[in-house]
Amino acid sequence: MHGPLNLVLVLLAAAVLVVVACRVARLPPLLGYLVVGIAIGPHAFGWVPEREGVSYLAEFGVVFLMFSIGLEFSLPKLFTMRHLVFGLGMAQVVSAIAVSLVASWALDLGWRHGVILGGVFAMSSTAILAKMLAEKLELDSAHGRQIIGILLFQDLAVVPLLIIIPALAGGSDTLGRDLAIAAVKAAIALTFILVLGQRLMRPWFHLVARQKSSELFVLNVLLITLALAWMTDRAGLSLALGAFVAGMLISETEFRYQVEEDIKPFRDVLLGLFFVTIGMRLDLHEVWSHAGWVVTVLLAVVAAKALLIAALSRVYGSEVGTALRTGFSLSGAGEFGLVLLALAEAGGVLDRQIAQISLAVLILSMLLSPFVVERGDRLVRRFASSEWMQRAMTLHNIAIQTMSAESHVIICGYGRSGQNLARFLQTESIPFIALDLDPRRVKDAAAAGESVVFGDAARREVLVAAGLLRARALVVSYADAVSALKILALVRELRPGLPVVVRTLDDVDIDRLREAGAAEVVAEILEGSLMLATHAMMLCGVPLNRVLKHIRDTREARYSLFRGFFQGVSDSQDEAQMVRLHSVRIAQGAAVIGQPLSDLELSLLGVEVTAIRRHNVRSGQPAPETIVAEGDVMVLRGTTEQLEAADMYLLQGSLGRRRGRASSAGGRDDGDGVKA
Repeated sequence: MHGPLNLVLVLLAAAVLVVVACRVARLPPLLGYLVVGIAIGPHAFGWVPEREGVSYLAEFGVVFLMFSIGLEFSLPKLFTMRHLVFGLGMAQVVSAIAVSLVASWALDLGWRHGVILGGVFAMSSTAILAKMLAEKLELDSAHGRQIIGILLFQDLAVVPLLIIIPALAGGSDTLGRDLAIAAVKAAIALTFILVLGQRLMRPWFHLVARQKSSELFVLNVLLITLALAWMTDRAGLSLALGAFVAGMLISETEFRYQVEEDIKPFRDVLLGLFFVTIGMRLDLHEVWSHAGWVVTVLLAVVAAKALLIAALSRVYGSEVGTALRTGFSLSGAGEFGLVLLALAEAGGVLDRQIAQISLAVLILSMLLSPFVVERGDRLVRRFASSEWMQRAMTLHNIAIQTMSAESHVIICGYGRSGQNLARFLQTESIPFIALDLDPRRVKDAAAAGESVVFGDAARREVLVAAGLLRARALVVSYADAVSALKILALVRELRPGLPVVVRTLDDVDIDRLREAGAAEVVAEILEGSLMLATHAMMLCGVPLNRVLKHIRDTREARYSLFRGFFQGVSDSQDEAQMVRLHSVRIAQGAAVIGQPLSDLELSLLGVEVTAIRRHNVRSGQPAPETIVAEGDVMVLRGTTEQLEAADMYLLQGSLGRRRGRASSAGGRDDGDGVKA
C-alpha cells in the first residue's frame, strides 16, 4: 500500500478508529496515535513506509501546537503565578537537566547527551494532565496549581531548547560560536517580529474582520502562522518558534478566542499525524534487543522525576501529600519531549540506539501516566502518614458541621446550581450541608455563614461524616456522570431508599443514572429547550394558557416527580387542597404486602401511585399487576386529605377505615385537572 491515496486512507482509518477507542476508554487520543504509528509503521506491519513527505507534513502539527501555546501565553497570568512558574517550574527543568548531566557523565555519554536528554525527560504532558485534573475537579487544588505552574514553565522552556538543540549538532570547536550566532539570530528575528508585529497585527485583523468572511479570517490566521514560522526557519531557527511568536502576538488582540477555535481543527489533525509519525519511528526489534535498558531507564526516569519534583515542592513549602501528588502526576513524559527528541535525532546529535531507547521510554511513560495519576491518592496515603491525619481533620470538620443536622439535604457541589438550590432550601427552612472541592469557594462561602465544607462527595467516609444516615435527600448539583455513579453506588450501599436527584448536561446518561438509583435526573438541555420554546411561542402569538399546557405536559412526561405541580392551581386555593407527592415505605407486617396494586383500589381515595422505589431502584409508572413487597417506597399523588387516608390504609391495612374515608374524599372532583 504505497500509493498516495492508499497512504491517506490508512492514516485516516487509523486516526478515526483510535480516537473512538480512546474516547470509549477515557484516554487521551495522543496515546492512541502513538500506538497506531507503531503498528502501521515500517518497523511493524509496514503498511505505511517512512517517507520524508509524511514527516514534513507532520511537523506542521508541532507548528500549530506551539501556536496554541503562544495564544495561552499571557503576561498577567504569568505574573499571577510567577512564584510557581519561574520558581518551582524553573527549578524542576534546571534540576532535571543537571541530573541528566550527572547520569550522562557516569555512563560516559558526553555532556551533549546530558543536556538533550535532560530537556527531553524534563517535559510532562500538558494534554494528559490538564484533562485529568479537570475531570477530577482538582485544577484549583494545591497540587493542581503546582502542576499547572510547572507545566507552564515547561512549555516556555521549549523555546530556548528549540534554539540550543540544533546548535549542539555542530562540532565542539564551533559550539560556542554556533550558540552565539543562534542567540543573535533569535534576538534579531524576535525583536523584528515583536516590534513590527505589535504595530501591524491589531489593525490588520480589524481590516480582515470587517470583511465578515469566516473563510478569509481562517486563511488570514493560517497565513500569519505559517509566514512567521517560515521567517524563523529562514533565520536558521525552527518553524515552531515562529508559530509560538505568532500566537503571542495574536493573544494580545481581542480576536484571540475566535482564532483559537478556528485553528483547533488544523492543530488536532496535524498534531495527531505528528504523533503517528513518532510512533512509526520506533523500531520494535531495536527496542526488544535492548529491553533491559528500556525497563531500567523507564523506572529510573519515572522514579527520579517523581522524587525530584516532590522534593522541590517540599522546599517551596508544600505539605507532604501535596508534594507527592505533584511528583507522581508529573513523573511521566510529555509531547514536547517527543518534539525535542525528534529534533535531536534529525540533527544527528543522538545515535540510533540511544534515540530508540529514549523514544520507547517516552512512549511507555506517557502510556503509564494516566494510571499513575488515577491512583495517586492511594500512593500518597501509602507513603505519607500525615495524609491520614489531614484526611481525619477534614472528616472531623465535616462531622462538626453536621453533628446537629437531622433530616437535612446533602448538596454535592456548591457551584451556581448548588448555591441556587441552597437559597430555595433556606426559604423553606430546610437544613442542608454542601460539599465542595474548591478550597477558595469553601473558604469564601464559610466566611459568609454558609453551611459549606471541603470534601469529596464521591468518598464513603465523607458522605458518612456529612450525615448520610440522617439525611432527607441528596442532590448532585454538578454534571459529572462518573462521579454521580460513584455517589449513587455509595448511597445504595449505605442508605438504600434515600432519594437522590442528579444533574446532567444532556440525555446521554439518564438511563444509567436511573438504573444506578437516581430518583430523578435533571437534564439541562431539556430545561433550556423548554425556555426557548416558551419565549418563541409567546412571541409568535400563542396564548399563554396553551404555552403553559405544552410545558406542563412535557415536564409531566419527563419528570414524574413533578406530576401534579403544574396543574394551574390558583394562588388563592387552600394548600390542603393542592395536589402534591408523598412517599410511603411499606413496613414489615403491613396487610398490603403480597397484593397487586390493582387490588388496593387506591383510586377510590383519589390517590395515584406514580412510582415505586424498590432496593433503591425507582421504576416508572408501575403496572396494575405489580406486587407490593416489604420495604417498597410508594410515591403517591393526591391532596393532603387523600394522602393521609392512603397513608393510614397502606401502613395499617384497615379496609373499613379506607371505605369510610373514600365516601368523603374519593368522589370529590375539585376541577383542577388532577387526573393524569
